Amino acid sequence: MTSKLHIETRGVPGLPNLHSHAFQRAMAGLTERRGSASDSFWTWREQMYRFVERLTPDDLEAIAAYAYMEMLEAGFTWVAEFHYLHHQPDGRPYDNVAEMSERIVAAAEEIGIGLTLLPVLYRQSGFGGKPPSDAQRRFLNDRDSYARLMETKVPGGRIGIAPHSLRAVTLDDLKWAAATWRGQPAHIHVSEQTREVEDCLAAHGRRPIDLLMDTVEVDRHWCLVHATHADAGERARIATAQAVVGLCPITEANLGDGLFDVPDFLSQGGRFGVGSDSNVRISVADELRTLEYGQRLVHRQRNVLGDANRSTGRRLFDAALAGGRQAVGAAANDLVTIDRSDFRDDTILDHWIFSADNKAVESVRRNGLTLVQEGRHRNRDRIVARYRKTLAAFS
Repeated sequence: MTSKLHIETRGVPGLPNLHSHAFQRAMAGLTERRGSASDSFWTWREQMYRFVERLTPDDLEAIAAYAYMEMLEAGFTWVAEFHYLHHQPDGRPYDNVAEMSERIVAAAEEIGIGLTLLPVLYRQSGFGGKPPSDAQRRFLNDRDSYARLMETKVPGGRIGIAPHSLRAVTLDDLKWAAATWRGQPAHIHVSEQTREVEDCLAAHGRRPIDLLMDTVEVDRHWCLVHATHADAGERARIATAQAVVGLCPITEANLGDGLFDVPDFLSQGGRFGVGSDSNVRISVADELRTLEYGQRLVHRQRNVLGDANRSTGRRLFDAALAGGRQAVGAAANDLVTIDRSDFRDDTILDHWIFSADNKAVESVRRNGLTLVQEGRHRNRDRIVARYRKTLAAFS
């Protein structure tokens, strides 16, 4: 199905969500309190570490199902799950090393969302082989255990690699993973924070994206998540490689990451998609609106990411659809119906993105099944009840 609107049905293809940490949905609203020091991604990360210490497989499945339900209700119909919560709280593997991965698969199947599972390879806590901390013990795998994770079955979906970041894997591990699973989706966090850029320069004498692209062959199978602080030369290399930049505007704003230079990247033929990342808010419309509004604030102009031939909403949606499909390695058979019969053509998208938000999503169909009707997932009551019971154990 193309992205051209069908006027009679007011339908568009569902958007791929190219970056999610499902378990973090249960943290939403719990980190909005300033500490004694300046708050940043790094202080938020410490709170996240404390949160994951208690999560069980049942907890993860309940939280993921709730997040995936919200994604469908918001117009996301496929999700790339960047999954790094692998082991027991003390760091020991479960009897089934893929226990937590299989819970992600089960949640996606229950909800009916398409899934690209991205088991994360995590080996160290910083550049130069810095040993991992106790707070990271649930994330760690050697090559053998990681290879076993990559055998996880994803019915109707895809599996790909996810070296967590250049600070969390050695360059040799990065090369090994890229070569072993060449041709499959490959996602990595890169250049999200200025400190990451500074630490990479200190350790390797190169900026993160340059180091990544000098180490492995980055091509159209790769998704560079965030890339916030890529410089002009790095942006040009990404565009030439036809890789996708995975932008997560709501999370990047929530964490104070900064803004990727989207106009410059698009002028070079760059490709992007959007992801809900920390899932502090799940909304197709809000991700795309935040992306455009961030650029308006920087450039002090309107319709920065529009062009002469399409409305801004249309261009944002088309670009995120194409980049998202490339990054997740799949195109779903789906239809999202927008509830505004008084609008036509691109105005439907503009209304959804810039005005109506999630409430404009009337129905969602995947593979011939209606999963969302009148804005509600068909199993919403049961999924919400289980989610609330899970959260109650953390209060």
